[in-house]
Amino acid sequence: MRWRWIVVLVLSVLDAVATSPTASSSSSSAANPSYSDHCGSVVPESVADGGDTDPHGSLLIRDGFFKGGDEILARDDSPALSLPRSVTFRPRELHRTRQPGVIGIKGSLVFRGGGVSFVRRNFTRGRGLFRVVRPRGPGVLNRGRRVRFNLSGFWSEASGKLCMVGTGVSLSAVGKLLDLSAAVKLHYPKHSSISNVLVTGTVESLDSPGSPGHFSPISLLAYSQRTYEYTLLPQAEKMSSDVLHHERSLPLGAGDSLCSILSRFSNGLRLFHRSDCHGGGCSPLSGDFAQPSYLSLGEVHCSDDGNVHMYVAFSDSQSFRYPPLLNPEKILVAEGFWDHQRNHLSAVACPVQNPEHSVVDAHVGDCTAVLGLWFPGVLSIENRSPLVGQIWSSRNSTDPFHLELVEFRALDSNMHPVSGLKYEYTKADLARRSCGSDSARNRRGRVYPDAKAMIELTFDMGLRSSDGTVAWAYAHPVSIGDAVWGIIYGDATVRFRSSPVVAAENRVLNVSYTISGAFINGSSGMNRAKNILAEGIYSEETGKLCLIGCLDVSDSMGEMHERKMSSMDCRILIEIQLAPLNPEAGAHVSGTIRSMRNESDPLHFKPLEISSNIMYRKQAAESIWRMDVEAVVVLMSLSLSCVFIGLQLFHVREHPSTLPSTSITMLVLLTFGHMIPLMVKFEAFFFANHDQQNGFLGSSGWLEVNEVVVKLITMVVLVLHLRLVQLAWSARSGVDTKKGLWYAERRALQFCLPFYFIGLLISWLVHLRSYKAKMARPHFLYEPRSSLWADLTSYAGLLPDGFLLPQILLNVFWSPKEKVLIPAFYVGNTMVRAMPHIYDAYRASHYVPHIDSSYFFASSAQWDFYSSSWNIIIPCGGVLFAVLLYFQQRFGGSCILTARFRNPGGYEIISMVNNSTALQTFSTELKIFQ
Repeated sequence: MRWRWIVVLVLSVLDAVATSPTASSSSSSAANPSYSDHCGSVVPESVADGGDTDPHGSLLIRDGFFKGGDEILARDDSPALSLPRSVTFRPRELHRTRQPGVIGIKGSLVFRGGGVSFVRRNFTRGRGLFRVVRPRGPGVLNRGRRVRFNLSGFWSEASGKLCMVGTGVSLSAVGKLLDLSAAVKLHYPKHSSISNVLVTGTVESLDSPGSPGHFSPISLLAYSQRTYEYTLLPQAEKMSSDVLHHERSLPLGAGDSLCSILSRFSNGLRLFHRSDCHGGGCSPLSGDFAQPSYLSLGEVHCSDDGNVHMYVAFSDSQSFRYPPLLNPEKILVAEGFWDHQRNHLSAVACPVQNPEHSVVDAHVGDCTAVLGLWFPGVLSIENRSPLVGQIWSSRNSTDPFHLELVEFRALDSNMHPVSGLKYEYTKADLARRSCGSDSARNRRGRVYPDAKAMIELTFDMGLRSSDGTVAWAYAHPVSIGDAVWGIIYGDATVRFRSSPVVAAENRVLNVSYTISGAFINGSSGMNRAKNILAEGIYSEETGKLCLIGCLDVSDSMGEMHERKMSSMDCRILIEIQLAPLNPEAGAHVSGTIRSMRNESDPLHFKPLEISSNIMYRKQAAESIWRMDVEAVVVLMSLSLSCVFIGLQLFHVREHPSTLPSTSITMLVLLTFGHMIPLMVKFEAFFFANHDQQNGFLGSSGWLEVNEVVVKLITMVVLVLHLRLVQLAWSARSGVDTKKGLWYAERRALQFCLPFYFIGLLISWLVHLRSYKAKMARPHFLYEPRSSLWADLTSYAGLLPDGFLLPQILLNVFWSPKEKVLIPAFYVGNTMVRAMPHIYDAYRASHYVPHIDSSYFFASSAQWDFYSSSWNIIIPCGGVLFAVLLYFQQRFGGSCILTARFRNPGGYEIISMVNNSTALQTFSTELKIFQ
């Protein structure tokens, strides 16, 4: 066997050396390429004069675009198997040189993205010296690449040229590290404007062709981060009056930052094209990507006087990355200003010309496009967008490069950038007529959420169709009464809208909702890509929501006329009954979503059942307080167990003759009750288990600390029980005259096993019955259905509750003359086993169960049965056993039996080991009787 350990040790050392950072860094620490050989003709090398400059924001490249380098960055020919490509350059050090206008620079250039490759790696098992490496292990997906270069060089402020050389490291397609060397040449002007705001350049490999580290040239494009000079503001001001918005727009407040607002709305703005637009003049782009569906705002920069410059990126997918990809074929660069008089942003936009698809030669083209955006002051079911904008061309309609008006709108209706919003209800009256009166519903003193606490009216819910399909959805109010609900973003803080909700006299208010998630499609049941916009009423007295919903049923991503509701199905009735604040057990949110159309209508769909177990803020606060109390109770229970077992150990130390008469089966059951939970959570005790959600409602790790302390005390209790088992076993094995005790122990166990087996069979039958009952319920209302193994383990936790039964039976068959167990041990442990059930009965009548995993005390994770019946049976059974044991230790082991079954004359049932032993025992008992 020694040679195996030697092989394992050698393999571990070799693998550690091969993969250590020291080895990789030493292999890649070759001398940096010569700057004068590769960059001397671009920016001459100069000597530093010791004066450093601030590198922050200087020559920074953030989320640029690049092409090439397929050898070190996997190809992205398949969009479905590729990640967006981006490049970032961060200067670490900038210093002045003796040459005026020449800045020395050191920094890191990082490339990310590319295709997803399949890499076969070695299979590793074990840790440290015991790690075994097997070749040809399972293949893994390499999610793109990341290549980093450490560079140094010089930048000329006069010419804007930047040249650097350095080394880098890349991961090959087979998982090996490759040493790279490169020269980076960029054009980064000192002062940028809309005409030269793009940073372009190349990265060239300095390794010889054919070498593992050689790669094809990389061309990159980025947005300048240096000082910007506005040159098109007069043109933007001239076109400001042409921005067409017919609804009232909101002004920016004193504390509102335009850049902060636009940055939060930068992702996923939806475009609406004209319905008759299918050719030229329909899109700000050209070529195959002529009619995109979404746009995003990137690198939004604002000045103190309200001027703005940025770039606008287009996409045909809603899953648009942020920051948006700076693809020259899909962007416009723009500059403009916020018009405080008209309350909108007016900007001039310019396409990026990319001749022959060369990123290096990309430049800004003719600036004839106009971009305007504003914040509507009135929301409705037809327009939930908090930001609206337009793009069009200032060219004559006869010009071949003329651009028709294209409108875009924000998709997030729950994010409101400025205050002053109003909501106009158009479906509330229809909801009143559709649902009818329900004033007699609240007759039992139930209290429902107040509309002033809007957060209480936000909830998750489960949807269940007639064919059993289940999905989740999320309902949040947009407005209640005259107050608009949403998040207002200021300069540095996030605050909730403070407009008060004014209750109506009859406590019925108009409300509007957005229900997002999995929703209806007439032909395919449920569709996760669409939301329901709804308006209706909410009754504070009955807790009922009655809404009329509108669903976008268009197949395409939309033309401009579709936002005018022509493609919306507004014949959907939504009825939701909220749970009261003082609920009964089992109370939950319920309701339906159904179509008001005839069954023959193509847009008709079958009703959907709504169910949810929401937790209000008051209930959440009560749950947190309850969990803190339960944590204390658990610690107290375990501490008391330590005290009780300690007192029993002290008793047997003072009276060692009682040890042989202690039931081994009883002690094993008690040990078993503390050992099994520790064995199950052994991994979670020694290692961080990221699958467990111990933190609840912002517990900030408190429950995790409690769990560790509980496990430590449980281990102490377990060790004490094991010590008592060891003492009892040794005492019984070492007394020859007490061999009859083993016979009595076996007889007691023979009586216990049938009871245990019958209980196991009953648990299995109960599991089958409860499983069939739960199958008929929406499973998203409750905890996951317990498996047979979970029910059987709960039964295993029931056995220690009756830990006194083996001792009682042993006393019947042996009848010890001394008090084997002290009252503190058997009464105390009985109370410790009964307290979880007593508490669970109290908790069931005072708390509505929402999340079973929040039960820190008396939970199913403690291996036991908890229900209204078991909470009575188990404590009563424990008290009965404790009383029987008390009488046995006072009046004899057989005192609990009737006279017919008692041993006459005080004889005991013993094992006939041999005749001499039997006669000696008989004479002893006879003397005692006389």
